[in-house]
Amino acid sequence: MSSQPSKTLEVFNNPNTQRDYVIQIDMPEFSCLCPKTGQPDFATLHLEYIADKACVELKSLKMYIWSFRNEGSFHEAVTNQILEDLVAATKPRFMRLKAIFNVRGGVYTTIIAEHQQTGWQPEPTIDFQHL
Repeated sequence: MSSQPSKTLEVFNNPNTQRDYVIQIDMPEFSCLCPKTGQPDFATLHLEYIADKACVELKSLKMYIWSFRNEGSFHEAVTNQILEDLVAATKPRFMRLKAIFNVRGGVYTTIIAEHQQTGWQPEPTIDFQHL
C-alpha cells in the first residue's frame, strides 16, 4: 500500500481571502474503536468551514481521518479532537464538525462541535425563498 495514515494536516493558501465562503466536506467512512469494548464505531463526518488564510488539503485530511481507525476514543472526545486539530492547522474564521455515528445497541449518537475566530462576525445571509 502506497499510503499510510498520518496525523499531519497539510494546508494551502486560501485563494479568496477577501470573501467569506463555505467549504463543505463529507467523510462517510470514518471509523475508530470503542474504548470500552474495542469494537469498531463508524460515522459520517460533515465538515464545514469558512477559511481565513488557509484551507485543508484533502489527501492529508483523508490520511488524518484514517489515522483514527485503530484508536479507542469516545465519540465526544474524537469529534472535539478532530475539530481542534483542524482549527490548529487552518485557523479558520468559522468551523463546524458534525459526527453522525452509526447505531450501536439501538442508540444513535451525533456530536456537533464548533469554533469561531475571535471578533469574526458572519455576513448576513440572503433568503432566496422570500425574494
